[in-house]
Amino acid sequence: MNFPALLSIMVTLFLLMICGFICRKTNIIDTASSKALSRLIVSVGQPMMIVSALANAEYSAENLTIAWQTTVISFVIHALIALIAYLICRRHNRVDQMKIFEFSLVFANCGFIGFPILDSILGEGKGSFMGAFYVIAFHLFLWTWGIIILARGREDIRMTPKKALLNYGTVPCAIGIALYLLKAVFVLPESVGKFMSYLGNLCTPISVLITGALLATIALPKMLTNAKLYLHSAIKLIAFPVLICLLAKLCGLSETYILMATAMAGVPSAATITMLAELYDIEPGYASQTVGMTSVLSTATLPVVMLFAQWITSL
Repeated sequence: MNFPALLSIMVTLFLLMICGFICRKTNIIDTASSKALSRLIVSVGQPMMIVSALANAEYSAENLTIAWQTTVISFVIHALIALIAYLICRRHNRVDQMKIFEFSLVFANCGFIGFPILDSILGEGKGSFMGAFYVIAFHLFLWTWGIIILARGREDIRMTPKKALLNYGTVPCAIGIALYLLKAVFVLPESVGKFMSYLGNLCTPISVLITGALLATIALPKMLTNAKLYLHSAIKLIAFPVLICLLAKLCGLSETYILMATAMAGVPSAATITMLAELYDIEPGYASQTVGMTSVLSTATLPVVMLFAQWITSL
């Protein structure tokens, strides 16, 4: 593991967050522009990031093995975390705040933040390639189990097969996989590859700027004195990645997969929850606080968790 590179990317992300905070406080980023940037990232940046990571990867038998193994590992991790989160919240899982608590435990920012983290740990290109297959399970779970969580006690929220199969995550995954497999007989023009890379590279800086701007709209004293947020962050940022790391080691996974699984389990809560919470009017303020708190604390917890994972792999 390249620990100096990990520290460097965490510091970079933290500085981007501070920049976003300042931009919101000085009204460079206002509510309208924040929503517009969010739409740009969700509808253009994220799909291109996924397609680019797959289409630009080297085609080989080894990469094909890495692809399906990463996908299987991701499904297992999401299923396990979803089960644990459900058991933690089951007594009050129809209360809006507990819905957000459970949802944000299950779904991590494994795309916008996860890709650069994996690249820093595993190497440029290899990390984002694995990340692109990891998010297949993320999106399928998000638009099935995630919607089921939010729909408890509500008649106006429904999970449909169309939402599960056709969304801004699964469609780019399908396109990217098709382009990757076609590389065996057809290579994309360099200009097309660069076009997708440029758009995909928008994701991390803009999404972290938006997170920082979101923090500027939250009552920080209220957030920093909320014990439930610290409990949520401890489970999300420490307990889950440590558990995943130990289970991966017990299952005999290689160092690469242990580091990948630990990192993706240890990134902050997905920013998607703030958009869905606002859309369905389910405690949007609390949703923003969970994303904000985990985003800030992860800059300190993730390097420590990854050092633990590195130690576990050496045993």
